[in-house]
Amino acid sequence: MNYQLMQGAGWTLSILPALKKIYGKDKKGLSAAMKGNMEFMNTNNYAAPLLMGLEMSLEENGEKRNTIDSLRVALFGPLAGIGDAITWFTILPIVAGITASFAKEGSILGPLVFFLVYLFMFLLRMPIARLGYAAGTKAVSDIRKDSAIVSHAASVLGCTVIGGLIATYVQINVKANIAVTATKSISIQKQFFDNIFPNILPLAYTFFLYYLVKKKNISPVILIIITFVLAILLSWLGIL
Repeated sequence: MNYQLMQGAGWTLSILPALKKIYGKDKKGLSAAMKGNMEFMNTNNYAAPLLMGLEMSLEENGEKRNTIDSLRVALFGPLAGIGDAITWFTILPIVAGITASFAKEGSILGPLVFFLVYLFMFLLRMPIARLGYAAGTKAVSDIRKDSAIVSHAASVLGCTVIGGLIATYVQINVKANIAVTATKSISIQKQFFDNIFPNILPLAYTFFLYYLVKKKNISPVILIIITFVLAILLSWLGIL
């Protein structure tokens, strides 16, 4: 996990054994597959194997790199939402609440039952991965037949997910006010930016960073450091 790729490196490491088996001695193909997977990734750990299985079936059947990458980007967001809702917000909190009451009464069933449920969910990842692989194998012919449509639809969905991530993770609020009279002032954020376009500053800053990465080839790590410095400095000055 890191601030540049989130789960990107862990995701690639998890599927690397399968990629090595698929590409064998084709080092160029393996390199392209690893590079394609080393992109931003942030999904639910319990739902991730479903996407892994799906992607491995596509890799095995020689689908286009663009199609595979587009589907991964398009699906990791929705799977994160579904997986988080089922695991972190439903199953585990309910089980933890019940078993905590057992533990409070001094019963060994409390930690034991919670551990067994957690272990069951952990092991469930293997059949989930097989389910994704089977689904991908069945869908290969349809994807290959309509690859252009699938890639376009996946790209549109992927852009929607990225837009949601921008609104969630990037927050810029201007604290500064403009004095109109001696007793009245206007909030630049609430009465100016929010009225024109809510979240316009996070969107603009994200596109600016994207421009610097794609067009100017500036390292994302450098941009992260600059963002930290700007955030601390402008916060200290009372601007943001």
